[in-house]
Amino acid sequence: MSKIPADLKYTEDDEWVRIEGDIATVGITDHAQDALSDIVYLELPNVGDFFGVGETFGVVESVKAAADLLMPVSGDVTAINEDLIDAPETVNQDPYGAAWMIKVKLSHPSELDNLMDAAAYENYLSERE
Repeated sequence: MSKIPADLKYTEDDEWVRIEGDIATVGITDHAQDALSDIVYLELPNVGDFFGVGETFGVVESVKAAADLLMPVSGDVTAINEDLIDAPETVNQDPYGAAWMIKVKLSHPSELDNLMDAAAYENYLSERE
């Protein structure tokens, strides 16, 4: 069973969002990293790039597949996790902690209302299986 922290918001594309003020920290879920298996490469955007909801902000590649990373909220990228570029396997080891991918300054905080809470995401995953 995948870990699903209660303090995060989730997308149907298996990204998670942690909100601190007007900054959203984004990564991929435990379910996503498990489905991808051993992650070997990560492509992230540049600080200052702007993305709208649903736009591709990067790519994650594993020994099994490649997947686009989709933006859960609109905003400007304020930080990227440089450590992941050299150690992408961190995503498999700590998807909700050390493997955060980007930080974004929220353009439209109301978009958070469209994301799932932990219980809804858990239900969503069980329906997909």
